[in-house]
Amino acid sequence: MLVERIEEKWIGAFLRTLELCQLAPGDVVAILSETQSRSVNVDLAELAALRLGARVFHIRIPSPESAVTIPVRSTGASDAIQKIGPVVAALSSCTLVLDLTVEGILHAPELPEILKGGARVLMVSNEHPEILHRLVPDPALEPKVKLGLKRLKSAKIMRVTSDHGTDLTIQVEGAPLGGVWGYAAKPGQVAHWPGGLCLCFPKAGSVDGTLVMAEGDINLTFKRYLEKPIRLTVEADYVTKIAGEGVDAELMRSYFAAWGDREAYAVSHVGWGMNPAARWDSLAFYDKRDTNGTELRAFAGNFLYSTGANETAGRHTLGHFDLPLRGCTVALDGEVIVDRGLLQGDLA
Repeated sequence: MLVERIEEKWIGAFLRTLELCQLAPGDVVAILSETQSRSVNVDLAELAALRLGARVFHIRIPSPESAVTIPVRSTGASDAIQKIGPVVAALSSCTLVLDLTVEGILHAPELPEILKGGARVLMVSNEHPEILHRLVPDPALEPKVKLGLKRLKSAKIMRVTSDHGTDLTIQVEGAPLGGVWGYAAKPGQVAHWPGGLCLCFPKAGSVDGTLVMAEGDINLTFKRYLEKPIRLTVEADYVTKIAGEGVDAELMRSYFAAWGDREAYAVSHVGWGMNPAARWDSLAFYDKRDTNGTELRAFAGNFLYSTGANETAGRHTLGHFDLPLRGCTVALDGEVIVDRGLLQGDLA
């Protein structure tokens, strides 16, 4: 296991990322954490913000008791704030909120009110700082992600295929978009670090077909590479059949069923990875507690299929899977954006 301590190079990584967030002397920075947060990252965030001359304060909340007995991982829907009004008010009045909660507040119910006050939010993923250091945001990624989002916004149909048998048709017209390049430089903006994604949240009844997870694809909820294929049948957004042998398929069937909630089987978001510095094989190098797997969501050319909560479709559930697939071809209205796992044209 890697040691967690203050390292000068890690302060530098936080410093560079905050510079990309356009943090200036005198800006007010709130560092939001909970008692289960990775303390070294909290300290690194403070030191870097202070070096830039920001006025820094901490909000540290006791991690709340889980409302369920099922393990919940990597949802981006932290319940740490617990709708505490003074906390929301303090965060919304800041220049920048550094979100160091365990799950992150991307889908937290308090986020819209925080942003409405003009704050911008950088979610620092719950990673060992070595990972964050390797994946300091690259400004060259921003225009490429924006270009990908522009193409996604203008598209009507996303078609995803693979040599392993994946064949999904996704109606994306009018679907809300989500794109991140690793930093938040404008009021009301949300980003997460590591970054590098183009995705959307399809409207209800938009996804049909077959999703085949091959050997080596990743179930990030379990932080596990698949050793045997899993074949998911998707009908009108919902996984209706999980075919496959071995522990990978059994784990997936078990976790889906544990929620006793049909919405856990539905699509959350779909998209593709854009970050050439992120690595598919990185999960093999870290203990599970040392990584949140955000790098695996962003590695260039992956197709990311996620199940669970989708506010656009009016679906809410704690059950969640993030499933990055390699070797897929992603086409928007017939234009190939990703060809067998490789970004194409000016997106590459």
